[in-house]
Amino acid sequence: MPEAQATSPEQDLELLRSTAVGAGIIASGYFRRNLKTWTKENASPVSEADIVLDKFLHASLLAARPGYGWLSEESVDDLARLNNRRVFVVDPIDGTRGFIRGDDSWTVSVAVVEDGVAIAGVVYAPARDELYDASIGGGARLNGKPIVRLVQPGRSAVIPAPGAVHQELQEAGLHYTRGPYFPSLAYRLVQVATGKLDAVVARRGSQDWDIAGAAVILAEAGIGFEDVCSGKPLFNTADVRHGALAALSDESLKAVVHQALRRVYGCPAETEITADLERRTP
Repeated sequence: MPEAQATSPEQDLELLRSTAVGAGIIASGYFRRNLKTWTKENASPVSEADIVLDKFLHASLLAARPGYGWLSEESVDDLARLNNRRVFVVDPIDGTRGFIRGDDSWTVSVAVVEDGVAIAGVVYAPARDELYDASIGGGARLNGKPIVRLVQPGRSAVIPAPGAVHQELQEAGLHYTRGPYFPSLAYRLVQVATGKLDAVVARRGSQDWDIAGAAVILAEAGIGFEDVCSGKPLFNTADVRHGALAALSDESLKAVVHQALRRVYGCPAETEITADLERRTP
């Protein structure tokens, strides 16, 4: 397996930041304009802006780190990345549906993954002028300043739970406020780091590019983020799909939230877990 270039996570983060800002400038030129859009085979939407940004990010990042692998929502995955120790994991526009309809919470989400772990990540929301970033061991920041989590004593937990999960949480007796739903999963996740949300859940099927950029930000902010069936997400495996996920600001929420997600979305049987691990092992 080729060795990654001898750069630190912080050096990779500097590259991610500058490139994400450049991508945000390009994307802003398409935002709230008359976009060309179409639907993928999986029924998810895509716009011309997604493709333009993907090409820009691919050219910019790999020119700077030619020894790294590449995984993007908008690029064909040939699995060559499995031969690279470090890999760029990219979602050019996370929250494309919102981007197309003019919602301003869309993000550019980029990460560097090493040996299955996100070591540097950026979640940039250009239309909100918010840039979240972190590198492993370097702390989490918002617009260059350390993230200080908002704490409001006496406030009930704020969780943007989807309908079926909401019902399960209510039946379990959890008293909470249903928070705002943002189309970008990456943006929802980093709001747990800031304290605007107390938990974020995601159904089975999220993919590496949806969560890798936010994962290192959550870790550096001290936020628990797990697959409710198998533990911490592992990135850059043969199968980039994940099980039901939960980001939690308070360990006391873990039991009830994880149980609700398992009841709604289920967990693979033990034999399926073994087969899945074999598929996901390079």
